[in-house]
Amino acid sequence: MYTLGDIPRCSARSFPTRTAISFEGTSLTYAELNQRVNRLCNSLRVQGIGKEDRLAVLSENTYKYLEIYFAAGKLGISVTPLNFRLADPEIIHIINDSESTVLFAGDGYEERAMQMAGSLPGIRQWIAMDNRAAGFDFYEDLLASASVDEPESDTNEEDMAILMYTGGTTGLPKGVMMTHRALVTGFISTALTFSFSKQDITCFVLPLFHVSFWPAFAHLLVGGKVVIMRRPEVAGVLELIQDQRCTHINAVPTLYNWMLQLVHQGAYDLSSLRIMTYAGSPFPPELLKKCIERFGPIFMQAYGMTECIGGTSLSMEDHCLEGERSRLLASAGRPIIGVDVAVTGTDDKPLPPGEIGEIILRGKCVMKGYWKNPDLTAETLRGGWYHTGDMGYLDKDGYLFLVDRKADMIVTGGENVYPKEVEDVLYQHPAVSMAAVVSAPDEKWGERVQAVVVLKPDQKVNEEELIAHCKSLLAGYKCPKAIDFRDSLPTTAVGKILRKDIKKTFWQGYERTIN
Repeated sequence: MYTLGDIPRCSARSFPTRTAISFEGTSLTYAELNQRVNRLCNSLRVQGIGKEDRLAVLSENTYKYLEIYFAAGKLGISVTPLNFRLADPEIIHIINDSESTVLFAGDGYEERAMQMAGSLPGIRQWIAMDNRAAGFDFYEDLLASASVDEPESDTNEEDMAILMYTGGTTGLPKGVMMTHRALVTGFISTALTFSFSKQDITCFVLPLFHVSFWPAFAHLLVGGKVVIMRRPEVAGVLELIQDQRCTHINAVPTLYNWMLQLVHQGAYDLSSLRIMTYAGSPFPPELLKKCIERFGPIFMQAYGMTECIGGTSLSMEDHCLEGERSRLLASAGRPIIGVDVAVTGTDDKPLPPGEIGEIILRGKCVMKGYWKNPDLTAETLRGGWYHTGDMGYLDKDGYLFLVDRKADMIVTGGENVYPKEVEDVLYQHPAVSMAAVVSAPDEKWGERVQAVVVLKPDQKVNEEELIAHCKSLLAGYKCPKAIDFRDSLPTTAVGKILRKDIKKTFWQGYERTIN
């Protein structure tokens, strides 16, 4: 059995004096990290926090985020990480739906958290991670008064470790139940796939509230070092790689594009990098070629999702710039260790190479199911396979090519956006008669949220006003970046808007709509 809590415990035994984490001037050895995790775990236990409780975290990246994940693992309770970019009503829904009883607030989020207090009846304990604040216990005080001893733990590998929310086509986010077994299996598989070792140093820039947290855990499994950046800022990322001699970075194509534009020959020493991984949104082959030419043949792709820690990977050797194999730059690669991948038709039977169908995955790294939604769980995990809702095909050599998203999900800058949620907000505006939201190509973000709207007779509203309306009710990244006004929208015979036909008008001339 192996749980999240075992990662710092075992690594402290194997690599006690090696540096585990570096963050804004603070460095922790593996022994120090495990001691702090033990103190947090013991403090929460003394205060009566047990298996019936759940923790929620509202914070930007910090080493304390990892400590919370690990301490909860030793306690046998789950963590619900919160996307701080969401609007308050969205965060309130997630906290209440998750039945969280403890809320951790990071630097600068204490006031925002307390403003939501009246809508969070289930929260019994408020903990400020970085600053003393009225109404909060202070994180460092809790650690200072607690025992450093290794706590006894009855955590089972099938216990839920993380309840992570992802967007839903119904307009409400879904809680994805990830067990210790699924998470640790996924971290081991990715560590093996990317050959991470104790000599590796990852420049961690993507959010710890997101499934993109996998490089941090994978490096801590093998004794490597995790250099955490609070928020990705391009010049800061490059400086961090240079100063910390990072060997790895995982980022979305958007960030790599920004890095490419900023890096000039000799401006930064990035020679320590041995691997650059990417995932999360479209990476146009021409842009990928430019990145390879500038940073070197050290790129690998990872295809996965919140419901499955790991899926497929495109190796360095398969990132070919010339010849017939250059077609693989448009591929998501082949299954990683411990994962099976198939493409099926509407009857759930495997399709032959080259035929487009739904991509399904199987492995111990797949979620347990959707929180409080047994029907959706049964439908999504039918036959023992996770049905991704992504459409694609396998070629004769087993390489996976993604074609489109069955549920019309938009991936913009690495964040998932579901059209119905945005459409529901657009329909709340009194001037809107019909609305459709689709993805459209965007040089900066890979994909952008594009709205197409029909106004009611004698009603007027401009693009700026309608976008502002959306921003008052949704996280900024979910809001349309552009709005087209039309006289009508294509519909089926029963009046259902044909999103696919609308989407085509924006993607004409592009080889594919998804990475």
